[in-house]
Amino acid sequence: MAEMTLVEAVRAALARAMEDDPAVLLLGEDIGPDGGVFRATEGLWQRFGRDRVRDTPLSEAGLAGAAVGLAVQGFRPVAEIQFQGFIHPALDQIANHAARMRNRTRGRLTCPLVLRAPYGAGVRAPEHHSESIEALFAHIPGLKVVIPSSPAQAYGLLLSAIRDPDPVVFFEPKRLYRASRQEVAEDGAGLPLGRASLLRQGRDLTLVTWGASVKECQEAAQDLAEGGISAEILDLATLKPYDAPAVLASVRKTGRCVIVHEAPRTGGFGAEIAACIAEQALEALLAPVRRVAAPDIIPPLARLEHLYLPGAAQITAAAREVMSWH
Repeated sequence: MAEMTLVEAVRAALARAMEDDPAVLLLGEDIGPDGGVFRATEGLWQRFGRDRVRDTPLSEAGLAGAAVGLAVQGFRPVAEIQFQGFIHPALDQIANHAARMRNRTRGRLTCPLVLRAPYGAGVRAPEHHSESIEALFAHIPGLKVVIPSSPAQAYGLLLSAIRDPDPVVFFEPKRLYRASRQEVAEDGAGLPLGRASLLRQGRDLTLVTWGASVKECQEAAQDLAEGGISAEILDLATLKPYDAPAVLASVRKTGRCVIVHEAPRTGGFGAEIAACIAEQALEALLAPVRRVAAPDIIPPLARLEHLYLPGAAQITAAAREVMSWH
């Protein structure tokens, strides 16, 4: 197996999907000869040609609309938004057309497209380049929302997203793009959407997270272990639909839960998980559920990023507070 970074795994999945299915097309701004702003499509224009890897004008609404049109005509487009913060002009096409196509046509048409976008802070980018607004998309019926946290997840989940018969929004944690390498089996096998990954077994509390925040949770779990606290880490990987049975099973096992995400706290997806636990596993709780999230502000510029992003120290402090609750 080859060792890959997360962005290399994204590229490998795109190449495999295009090899397997001639209906798979890529479109986006600068994804052709230039290989995309993060080089996720590097070499694919030269390998598959301009008819299957298309540069588009600087118009996210037009890009998403073209993807919807291609999808209902039998293609499987994969559209790249350069940064999640630029996605809002495309929201009308995503929410009002892609997400509703199956319902609107009473099942006569589906909309098998994937909209890829790097998300999150941590790379010292300017404004509109560091957003984490996954909860906005998870709230839209008809969409699936996927966020990988490792190269192997990125490869398998992206293949499954491309093969899905309905629209999938695929958010990639850009601060993990080149943060580490992992062996990835390039066997064309997809990973199931909607299934969480148990990254670490624990007995005392559950850390529920996804995407880039997995890294800080792993650091916090190690710190807690040195203090005698055994933390379990559950990586959701898919937010819509998310693996509620896995969350509930883990919380019923440990009795305590801290939810961690880098999106702003109010209305974040952590609130949905906390509500689910309160509704279905209240009897198992030994302490209130805690959320560790970013503040309700626009992501700051580079010098303040370290104050904005939830760090391992905050997670560790929240976990210790939960453990001390009586």
